[in-house]
Amino acid sequence: MDENTPDLPASGQRFAIRGSVFAADDPGLQEALAQIHDTAERPRCLCVRGGIDMYVARHCRYVVKRMPETGKLHHPSCPSYEPDSAYSGLGELTGDAVLETQPGRVELRVNFPWARVDGRSIARSEPKEPAEVSVPRRRMSLRAVLHFLFERAGFNRWTPAMAGRRNQAVLRKYLLEAATEIDIKGVALLERLYVPEPFNETSKAEIAQRRREKLAVLQPRDGQAPLALVVGEFKACDRLDPASRIWIKHMPDAPLLMATRSWDHLARVNAALLEARDADTGHRVRLIMAALIRARREFTYEIDAATLMLISEQWIPVEGVHELPLIDMLVARQRRFLKPLRYDAPHAGSFPNVLLLDAGPSPVPLHAMSAFVTSKERMAKEKAVASQNCWVWWPDKAMPALPAPAS
Repeated sequence: MDENTPDLPASGQRFAIRGSVFAADDPGLQEALAQIHDTAERPRCLCVRGGIDMYVARHCRYVVKRMPETGKLHHPSCPSYEPDSAYSGLGELTGDAVLETQPGRVELRVNFPWARVDGRSIARSEPKEPAEVSVPRRRMSLRAVLHFLFERAGFNRWTPAMAGRRNQAVLRKYLLEAATEIDIKGVALLERLYVPEPFNETSKAEIAQRRREKLAVLQPRDGQAPLALVVGEFKACDRLDPASRIWIKHMPDAPLLMATRSWDHLARVNAALLEARDADTGHRVRLIMAALIRARREFTYEIDAATLMLISEQWIPVEGVHELPLIDMLVARQRRFLKPLRYDAPHAGSFPNVLLLDAGPSPVPLHAMSAFVTSKERMAKEKAVASQNCWVWWPDKAMPALPAPAS
């Protein structure tokens, strides 16, 4: 097989290693990767002519991973492809709040703590004229961290092979795997991340015990109350005073407590997302909650901060229900695509709603406008559409034909 052949076969990626070519599902790939692991040799992804250098990581098995800042060099249909950072809110954070410390390992600088300190007062003094001025650095919000985790785990990407293969177990597996390569404030995210196991009535006692063991990290120590991050599907809120009970799917025996005033504020800010579950769309949606929690008392968990994210039936993050017809159309027609995420951008108007990955050597931006956006977002969308060679769907018109798949 010619290792310079640029197009991906139906089976997926191919790698050149020591003069031989291996498909991603080749039984001999693991042995070949073991031979070059911890050496200066690099496998090359053959999605484009000449190939692109990769590196070998090891988790439970050997994995071929993309080198830093090479994502946009891959063919759009390649699993290692990553679009230009300008296509999403990640671009504004890269370099300040998102730092790749070594190939495959990322440090996130965030605007929330990993612990609360009780009894510490803030020293007050007369304001002084500063002797120097520091340039403010961007910090990621909890929502941005959730977007980064979903993107790192691949849930904003779709290929036909994923149909029917996404569920709670798959979500948990890939979010935890993504967390192994993320550090926040010097702490590996995996140490503080809890994603519920799929609930099973017959083994609920064992599941609960594993949850308690994982969340033992919340035990106060040295005057500090550590925080952990729970990511799961929001189910319901029992609004009570002074604290409401928040229910996460697959955690029917462990509600999270939240001050009712805080819940009311969260519900007000995210009213459109909460109402989306009742929208007359014909498309199923879910709500993902990311909650920073601490121990209120033994085995009682209280939410310190939380954010919500809307996802489609296929577990793809979406900005609103106006994107669902397009997402479902692409899935039904077995297209390959990527969903750019907003992160901490004030709105998503500047970004494509979808990047179509199977229509040629370059991704095709797909823009879908909602009739209910703010004037600023509409102006940003109009500006983005005018500056790109793209596909556009306005809400008062029929959906135009999609760009044809490349032969």
